[in-house]
Parts: sequence; structure tokens; C-alpha cells
Amino acid sequence: MFEASLTVDRDFALAPLDRRLFGVFVEHLGRCVYSGLYEPGHPTADEQGFRGDVAELTKELGATLVRYPGGNFMSGYNWEDGVGPKDQRPRRLDLAWFSTETNQVGTHEFMHWCRKVGIEPMFGVNLGTRGPDEARHYLEYCNHPGGTALSDLRRAHGAEEPLGIKFWCLGNEMDGPWQICQKTPDEYGRIAKETAKLMRWVDPSIELAACGSSAYDMPSYGAWEDRVLEHCFEQVDYLSLHSYFVKPPADTSTESFFAQIETNARYIEDTVAIADAVATRKRSSKRLMLSFDEWNVWYRARHGEHLKQAGWPEAPRLLEEVYTAEDALLIGGMLTMMMNHADRLKVACMAQLCNVIAPIMTEPGGPAWRQTIFHPFAQAARWAHGDVLRPVVKSPGCANAKHGELPWLCASVVDDASTGQTAVFLLNRHLTEEMDLGITLRGLGAGRELVQAEQLHSADLHAANTIDAPDRVAPQPLAGIAIDGEQLRVKLKPASWNVIVTKAVRA
Repeated sequence: MFEASLTVDRDFALAPLDRRLFGVFVEHLGRCVYSGLYEPGHPTADEQGFRGDVAELTKELGATLVRYPGGNFMSGYNWEDGVGPKDQRPRRLDLAWFSTETNQVGTHEFMHWCRKVGIEPMFGVNLGTRGPDEARHYLEYCNHPGGTALSDLRRAHGAEEPLGIKFWCLGNEMDGPWQICQKTPDEYGRIAKETAKLMRWVDPSIELAACGSSAYDMPSYGAWEDRVLEHCFEQVDYLSLHSYFVKPPADTSTESFFAQIETNARYIEDTVAIADAVATRKRSSKRLMLSFDEWNVWYRARHGEHLKQAGWPEAPRLLEEVYTAEDALLIGGMLTMMMNHADRLKVACMAQLCNVIAPIMTEPGGPAWRQTIFHPFAQAARWAHGDVLRPVVKSPGCANAKHGELPWLCASVVDDASTGQTAVFLLNRHLTEEMDLGITLRGLGAGRELVQAEQLHSADLHAANTIDAPDRVAPQPLAGIAIDGEQLRVKLKPASWNVIVTKAVRA
């Protein structure tokens, strides 16, 4: 056993937590939509064909925002294909995933699903094969009240009132050679600027995210952000980041796997520095915010038949990663890190929601179940409300080639002054030793009572949840928490993710 400490102070708040940090991603890819969210004829399907079991799990997950319809799919998508009578919609070859797209789910169907689960939509526009004109037409169709050809077409399609979609992505991963119509940073920066300009003229209330680099290790990272923002800095509100966590064959240690938490912290901080450098060069007081709108573990189902199947199939089984207890711990640690950057990171989307690198899995005609990574996300989404407090962590750790000494403890604390509840999120990265942790909640009320305490731990880090064993890895009660005024003491199991929620006792 080793000792560690965590201290926070009410007067040292980092920033209010934007609840859109608990977003997800839905793309027309593999079985994410078809036989995932949408399966007419399924025993739980509603009148529109959306699976009720997946809708209930999405609510339980606590997702607040959903990015749609892609992803790489977005760069070849014609929005007009997904509106109007279903029996008149065209079938298309999807060049992003070498599949056949039926367009049976489009704008109105997806908005029905968003309302069903109570989630905010974040739509994207195609800046690959298309451009500013189609983007402003799509926005007019969705958000303009009426009296124009496009807004009246929406009304003719059954939506009398505007859809009210307020958050839009300007393309997707336009730096990537895999992207349909890849662009240089100057090409993309110019088209993003002009698209943003036209869209804001149609609806000044919208928020817009521009494409940052599609990964931190892209050769053009940094230069891409600088050049893109040189063009569109004043027109956009967010810059996107994407990151998928892998276990390289050359280094398969769990300790190095967990170090990707720090790698992504540096990714955020470096991107903030670039955005602020552009602001300085432009003599602007504006501070651009970040949207981490694709993130997850993804390395097993990344090649060969997992990525592409012959014959242009409909809804093939692609990217269906099976997650382990180890993956769930990394997801928990990533959540603590992202919350601790709440001053600039306002939006994040776990990719994706269902079947495709996802927390929810389904079987056609059969059940839906929670993958291991479902649990830390759901816990954080449920309990993290209010202000993120600046954590002071004192913990022994291990040496890492990239980042130096890494503490065994990863932690974040979110305090909700309106309810008096304080949520503490903790990852013990040590694989074999228990942590004796002292927590000081300074200035948050001398009298506290326990509301919730859970741990996610498995003796087998390779354990996974399957259709036959859907609850093999799941949260369990965390016992033995001692509370003495502002002080908490708890022992954390090795390789465990933990959530402790306490409440100030009001006199």
C-alpha cells in the first residue's frame, strides 16, 4: 500500500463544467445507425423504427450532445438524400466506408431520435465534395421559420416548426489523406471562413466548430491549426481535436497505455497555445474554445475486414471493438483529465455511441448491452455538475519516457454549489498496490454526508462484457470511506476507477 493526497479549495475553481463535455458521436458507419439505433421490426422499436432498448441505454449513459452524421461519411454526404418520403430516397455508394447507404435515416428521423432521448444535436456540413452554398441551404432548410423554398420544403416534409439545430461542424478531418476531398490548410481555412460567414447570415445564433488536426501525431499538426485559424479565427467558436488511444505493438504495457492521459492533456494545452498565438497575432481578445469531438480507445478492430468489406454491403460489422476493464480505466482517467481542462475544453464526443467503437452493443433482433467503457462515462455524466476545482495531487508514480514522472493518482473534483454536492473522480493507476488516499475538500462545508461511492475494478484487466456476460465488469459499492469534517479517507484498489459523492450538511 502507498499513500497519496488530493486537496481542493472552494476559492480555486478552474471553470464551470460545460455539460456538453459528455457528448457522443453517431456516424453512418457500419452498424452504428442501422441495427444499432435504428431497426424497424425489433421488439422494442418505436413507430419510427428506433430501438427502445438503445434509447434507454443512451439515457442511462447520460449523453448530453450528439455529433451527426459523421465523421468521414460527412465529406461525401448530400443532405437532400435524407429528407422527404423514404420510398423516394436514393441508395448511394458511401466512399468513406465502402458501404451502401440507404438513406432511410436522415435529418428528420435523427431529430426524432434526439428528442426521444433528450439530447442536443451537433450537425455537420459537407466541406469535402460540397461547400458553402450547400451548407447554408441545409441550415436554411433546418432552422429558417418559413416563407422560403427550403424552409417551406421542410414544412412540407412534416416539420412545421424549425428544427433549431444550433451547433454545427464545418467538415471533418479535412487534413487526412483518407478524407474524401482532402484539403490543404489554406484551402480548408478559406472554405471554412466563407461557409461560416454564409451560415451566420442565415442564423446568427448558431455555434460553429472548425476542423483541427485529425490527430496529435499528424505531421502537419500545429502548422495546420495556425494556417486554418489565420483564415477563420474570427468566424468560428471552437476548434476540434480527435484522438484514439492505442497499444502499439512495440510497447504493450498498461502503464504506457495509461500515459496517453497525459499525452492528450498536452494535446489540449498545445492546441490552446496555438489558438492563443493566433489571437495575439491578430490583436484579438477572443479566446477560442476546444471541441474534442472524437475520442475513444480504438486499436483492435482497426484493420482488414474490421475496416472494409467487399461488395458494398449495407450496415456491415465494422470497427466493432470489444472493450476490456483496462480500457474502462483509461476512459475514466481521460474523463478526469478533460474535466480538469474545463476552462477551454467545452465540448467532447465519445466515438461512437452504438456498435462502432462504442459503449453500447446490440445484436440484430436481440439484446443491447453495456460495454465496460459505458460505466465511467455514465458515472461522470451523472455526477459532474457545477464548478471544476483545481486539484492538488501528491502521489508517488512511475517514470515515463515521454512525460517524466507520472503520479499513480489521476483525479478531478466537481462541486455543485446549488445542491451542496461534490463529486470526486479517482483513478489508481498502480496495477498491484492499494492506495491509501486522503482527500481535503477545503471550504466546501465542515459537515459532510456520503451520497454515493462506487468502484470499477477487475482482477482481470482483459475482462470484457459480452452478450452472454453483459455485467462481468460493472461498478460495485466502495466501502470504508471515513469522513471527518472536510477530510475524507479511503483505500482504493489497484487498477481501479472510483467515484465518491458527498454533500454538505446544511445547518
